[in-house]
Amino acid sequence: MKEVWVKADPWDKELVTAALEGGADAVVVAPDKVARVKELGLIKVVAHGGDLTWDRDVVEVEVRSAADEEEIVELSRRRRVLVKTTDWTIIPLENLVARADMVMVEAGTVEAARLASGILEKGVYGVVITAREPAGVREILREMKTPHQILELVRFRVEAVRPLGMGDRVCIDTCTMMGRGEGALVGNSSQALFLIHAESIVNPYVAPRPFRVNAGAVHAYVMVPGGKTRYLGELNSGDEIVGVDATGQTVPLVVGRAKIERRPLLLVEAASPRGQATTICQNAETIRLVQPGGEAISVVQLKPGNEVLGYLEEAGRHFGYKVDESIVER
Repeated sequence: MKEVWVKADPWDKELVTAALEGGADAVVVAPDKVARVKELGLIKVVAHGGDLTWDRDVVEVEVRSAADEEEIVELSRRRRVLVKTTDWTIIPLENLVARADMVMVEAGTVEAARLASGILEKGVYGVVITAREPAGVREILREMKTPHQILELVRFRVEAVRPLGMGDRVCIDTCTMMGRGEGALVGNSSQALFLIHAESIVNPYVAPRPFRVNAGAVHAYVMVPGGKTRYLGELNSGDEIVGVDATGQTVPLVVGRAKIERRPLLLVEAASPRGQATTICQNAETIRLVQPGGEAISVVQLKPGNEVLGYLEEAGRHFGYKVDESIVER
């Protein structure tokens, strides 16, 4: 996700409030306003005497020539570079995005922010919002901080379901309420993840907990932002996972709590378009997978031939990152 700052210089308390409420990463203010920002909320401040300081952490460079581009490429390896120009075209920005690391640009509209974020698919490192209306700031923040990635979910055909012994499983209590067809992608292999439904279904056993995904055993992979996976057992409060619905729409979910408890387990084996897919869940009625139409089905009701949704990747993983090498996970 892109780094997004809000420029509140000249000082405007409402812009700072919009930045805080919209999830901005930092605000840019004059040096004498650093303390006032801290009174309003916890957010990084870009200013002399702030959390990020001009010249030390951030430099501003105006592009007038190819030599300026070379300077930006070199500077961006060590600090953020706010690139400015009086006659901006898309080609210089493409050149910088292709070669530089921490390039940031200013954007006063949603369209400008969207353009900067999509250059060469990679996009700039970050955007400084220059809109002077709080509503405009919030609109750009919604665009930048709400990922619109859509995953291509596929059908897994259940082949077998069998109880296992006891083991440690993880409940992920997120800071977001989820609904029908929504949950997290989890699996024994990072190349084949099942869509595990949130505990948002009314049932006679326990009260619904729409913020929770009873995800699976501690060893399993869960998809997290940035195209990565993590082990369920290493999640902590404040981490993020990727929330997914039955259409493949994604959104980052903040982990409020990860509960590890010893419970009876159950193995689900399924056939996917690229081979076998497996996951280990808690053996309980309230643990559900997601069917192609978005309906939830309890793992204890699964039978061979049932179809559930999952996600496939070709690459293996090394410390959570995709790697292009031969990896077999069984």
